[in-house]
Amino acid sequence: MSFPNYNKVPHVLATCLGVGSIPFAPGTWGSLFAILLIYNLSFLQEWIILATFLIVAFSWWVCVEVYKETKSDSSEIVVDEFAGMFVACMFINHDFISLAFAFLFFRFFDIVKPWPISWVDKNIKNGPGILIDDLLAGLFASILMLTIFEIII
Repeated sequence: MSFPNYNKVPHVLATCLGVGSIPFAPGTWGSLFAILLIYNLSFLQEWIILATFLIVAFSWWVCVEVYKETKSDSSEIVVDEFAGMFVACMFINHDFISLAFAFLFFRFFDIVKPWPISWVDKNIKNGPGILIDDLLAGLFASILMLTIFEIII
């Protein structure tokens, strides 16, 4: 079976409605999709923590369901980057500059994968494993953002 199977709801959701099917740098596109949503939905500033927990739980379910069928972490699965970006943006203002830096820092940690992100990526090979490394990258980006804003402000 090829991925994604657009006849199955978890596959469509795993690709963030097809964003993950963009052939070049799908993880970056999935991250950008989250940032655009966060930036354009102003109510998310007030509800970001609740929204993040809901998106993480939802993404967990999607990753588990897709992994059950495919037994792989296809690059087209970008719901993990989507959730990771929400984690990165939980404690920052949702202005353009802050979101741009959160995006850059998240992509850096997601691509470079410093420890313990690299350990999770190499050792947890299942549905949650698809997601956990991106949640950690989001956490690292969030901590870096908070540190920078604490120093600057």
